[in-house]
Amino acid sequence: MRFLIAAAILAFTLAAQTFPRAAEMDAAIAQAIREDRIPGAVVLIGHQGRIVYQKAYGSRALIPVKEPMTMDTIFDVASLTKIVATTSGIMNLVAEGKVAIDAPVTRYLPSFQGGKSEITIRDLMTHYSGLRPDLDLDPEWSGYETGIRRALIDRPSSPLRAKFVYSDINFELLGEIIHKVSGQPENEFVRAILLEPLGMKETIYLPAAALRFRIAPTEMQKDGTVLRGVVHDPTARFMGGVAGHAGLFSTAADLAKFCQMILDGGKDPAGKQLFPAATVAEFTSVQSPPGKSARRGLGWDIDSQYSGNRGNLFPAGSTFGHTGFTGTSFWIDPATKTYVILLANSVHPKPGPAITPLRRLVATLAAEAVGYKPKTSTGLDVLAARKFDLLQGKRVGLITNLSGLDGQRRRNVDLMRQAGINVVALFSPEHGFAGVEDRPGIDDTRDPATGIRVFSLFGKTLRPTPEMLTGIETLVFDIQDLGVRFYTYESTMLYAMQEAAKAKIPFMVLDRPNPLTGEHVEGPMLDANNLSFIGAFPLPLRHGLTMGELARMENAELKLGANLTVVEMQGWKRGDWFDQTQLGWVNPSPNIRNLSAALLYPGLALLEASTNYSVGRGTASPFEQVGAEFIKGRELADYLSARNIPGVTMQPTHFRPDSSNLSGKTLEGISFQVTDRDTFVASRLGMEVALALNKLYSGKIDFAKNLKLIGSLEAVREMEKGGDPIRSSETGLTAFQSLRDKYLIYRR
Repeated sequence: MRFLIAAAILAFTLAAQTFPRAAEMDAAIAQAIREDRIPGAVVLIGHQGRIVYQKAYGSRALIPVKEPMTMDTIFDVASLTKIVATTSGIMNLVAEGKVAIDAPVTRYLPSFQGGKSEITIRDLMTHYSGLRPDLDLDPEWSGYETGIRRALIDRPSSPLRAKFVYSDINFELLGEIIHKVSGQPENEFVRAILLEPLGMKETIYLPAAALRFRIAPTEMQKDGTVLRGVVHDPTARFMGGVAGHAGLFSTAADLAKFCQMILDGGKDPAGKQLFPAATVAEFTSVQSPPGKSARRGLGWDIDSQYSGNRGNLFPAGSTFGHTGFTGTSFWIDPATKTYVILLANSVHPKPGPAITPLRRLVATLAAEAVGYKPKTSTGLDVLAARKFDLLQGKRVGLITNLSGLDGQRRRNVDLMRQAGINVVALFSPEHGFAGVEDRPGIDDTRDPATGIRVFSLFGKTLRPTPEMLTGIETLVFDIQDLGVRFYTYESTMLYAMQEAAKAKIPFMVLDRPNPLTGEHVEGPMLDANNLSFIGAFPLPLRHGLTMGELARMENAELKLGANLTVVEMQGWKRGDWFDQTQLGWVNPSPNIRNLSAALLYPGLALLEASTNYSVGRGTASPFEQVGAEFIKGRELADYLSARNIPGVTMQPTHFRPDSSNLSGKTLEGISFQVTDRDTFVASRLGMEVALALNKLYSGKIDFAKNLKLIGSLEAVREMEKGGDPIRSSETGLTAFQSLRDKYLIYRR
């Protein structure tokens, strides 16, 4: 036994010594200890399925006697409870079909807000419910039921979905929903569905007295006692130590098991699926209302004022984590299969300064150590590495928006100016320069950071005018597209290239990935006589081209004669989905908020011109649900489920848009979840929805009104007569594939 212990210590010591940023990690933690920010800490980093760094620093306790920190120290993880316990519990119930994310809380807790609240499960999990941060604690009260009773009647402090308010009350209610739906107290339910299957034996509520010596103490109370083995959060203490927002204790090793399960798509170490991979993906992607600065998953933090533990390198939007008030945190990056756990008791013996800088530094060092960099270098990355040699000495006009970032999330215009490039004008497409406008008629403006004028190409004109192009010597296009025919950034590029050709101004495309891969091509084709701003070139619904490839095709086939340069990407393969590029997700437009929505968009947007029909704009899940006043959710879901559409599931839902079609109306409908993106065909889903609406609610949808979206008059006529638009959507695809092959830049 002594030999095994000695071997383990030696192996750990060697691992710490060979970790590329070990010295910097040691210095960062040591400085935080010297500054009395923390008494000590445990750091554990996992990468590619194995632990690559783990080390205990400083002291576990300072009073009444000093104790050294150890790797097996048990911490009060505070709000990590919200993720490990409560989010996992809800995830299980959603996967089992027992809880619906967009269902009102009153479905499960009928007395909530007197039974009249519109707050949904999603609102609680994303912290957009409007409920206050905490329950009142003065005068003191006690008991779990008392706490829940108070949470059920606590009135919102702000309008529903108006702003992000981090609220413990949200998760106290979620914990009670787990209790009511499962029939078990949350701690027992979570132990059965998560802790025992993963072997998280030291993750517990209400730790036994025998474990007290290994538990990191927290805050000294007014009477001089120190909390140790008793939850620090006062509301959780009042509720008896078990609550949805706090109360869990755990170790770094146990939390590593949890993080690895998330990275493995819900599988335990033996490969058993504890949660469906699609459910894990849904919960860890952006699910908060569109246009809000704080982006949250379901439970998880993604990009908010609390995201300091993401560090400076892990991308915002595609990575996720959480923090705990006592000094605990973890962050997970699916692209590099990395997680970073930092456990400290920063409230011992009394709360000190915020440890956000330490959290940020630890995550940044971890990212550097595992060699973090995007697998794909965009055209911007490639040209920046060459110090923008092709633009030196030129007066440059730049067509871009918020998506024009490099792999380190730096803006293209800033990088160009730092390299000495004279950027004289900016141009913005639909949704504006900031990418958040969801209206027509966007005016010209100025970039606040540089003062450069921004000409709107979605306002008085859709094309750059000769006056706008005056003095420009090279026009550069750098925008993340979606790879869908009616996504208007493609039309903006074509129109700009046409005007540049007329003015004899060189046109440059900084290429970016097609987020839906460069392999999937789906009809229907756009009829040549149906061209418009939402389809300016005859393409199929999904064309499988990058913007650089599309520019080459349009320049040649339309004989524009543009002096075109495509700065090619490096490291991108045609079969790569966006999340395989390791680039950070940026919403390309306000209502495409994650890759799942992007994948459903080409199918569900086919009928969007119908004003009596909603595709979820103005809700937290645009293009992941559809609804109308005439739809019966269960009826439509049952009909479509019986059609056995590959790669997608659906369930009845109801929602209330606060903008766009049917704003302010409560609608029945269905929500969609892609379960296998490689077999899923968006156009098949869109056509099946059209056929179902025609059969079940004949005459309610004006299919002809959607002709420019659908693209094909033949397909529209098949929809109108209840025929087979799916077969007609294949017309012309073979010829397009042959044409497309001439312009491909990237091969398998």
